Amino acid sequence: MLEIQDLHAGYGKISAVRGISLSVRPGSVTLVLGANGAGKTTTLRTVAGLHPPESGEVLLDGQKITGLPAHKVVRKGVVLVPEGRRVFAPLTVQENLRLGAYTASGDTKASLDRVFEMFPILQERRDGAAGLLSGGEQQMLAFGRALMSQPRMMLLDEPSMGLAPAVVESVAEQVRSMADSGIGILMVEQNAEVGLEVADEVVVVARGEVGYSGPASTARNHASVLRAFLGEAALANG
Repeated sequence: MLEIQDLHAGYGKISAVRGISLSVRPGSVTLVLGANGAGKTTTLRTVAGLHPPESGEVLLDGQKITGLPAHKVVRKGVVLVPEGRRVFAPLTVQENLRLGAYTASGDTKASLDRVFEMFPILQERRDGAAGLLSGGEQQMLAFGRALMSQPRMMLLDEPSMGLAPAVVESVAEQVRSMADSGIGILMVEQNAEVGLEVADEVVVVARGEVGYSGPASTARNHASVLRAFLGEAALANG
């Protein structure tokens, strides 16, 4: 289990994360909702070791990983899939995937076979440049690259951003499939409707603080979720 306990992080005098606490179980999806600037991405980056925490703890199966550098966090089994996918466009699909395995200690070929089984289009285009893939295919590649590190937990930052509506549903299905394989997923997603379809738990963040935390099955009826999901007008008209 991934546990975030009373996490604080910021940028100089600006406090971006103010005491966030949440947990992610293996095989489940925890969805984080909130407006731009709410502290969602900073939370992911802090957990991933890319941003220093001011206080609080991050635990993986009870072991403290707070403040470890990013490569050590990956070795522990927690990997970030960043916003915008950030594939290496000139490299081939297979080269991108193998870069994801640089911290892995197990069988790289087995991991590659697993990725190709989950995303057959990547196997078809394994020798082509990653930059020639469509947006949806690049998101599959970003997922596959993360899976190559044999993660126990994945941090997904806006996986549907910039994708055509027809592709977004497929991405959501891929997220659910990865969770069903036993990986715990902490996902920040602006498309709340799609996120709620695949989430087990929902956390709403406002101004760096948790405003709601609970099961996805009941989240749609909570005021803070409606506010993050549909805006203030939803409450006024409700």
